Amino acid sequence: MTVRVLIVDDQAPFRQAARAVVEATDGFEVIAESETGEASVEASQTLHPDLVLMDVNLPGINGLEATRQILKNSNGTVVVLLLSTYEEAEYAPRAAECGAASYISKSKFEPDRLVTAWEGAQRH
Repeated sequence: MTVRVLIVDDQAPFRQAARAVVEATDGFEVIAESETGEASVEASQTLHPDLVLMDVNLPGINGLEATRQILKNSNGTVVVLLLSTYEEAEYAPRAAECGAASYISKSKFEPDRLVTAWEGAQRH
């Protein structure tokens, strides 16, 4: 089964980098990209991704609030991974507070981390 991924980030260069990581990871495919929290909530309701890669700092509602809304509307079928420039030790607790499966620093986002985070979320 292919993991269908929605990428959410307001910076086009990072969306492109995240797309490259997803496309380089066996069993994952990008189905859409969003630039705002509101657009990510709408896209999630319409497209039903398996995984959302969510930036924390977004225009409009931030990634934490967008994550809460996506998870509330998904009946447990969507996994959200938070991505940002903050250090993982500093930000991981905030990921748990909003219901995200985990937090990955953008500087450490690569195929192995994506697979590890996805597999960890499947065990819970």
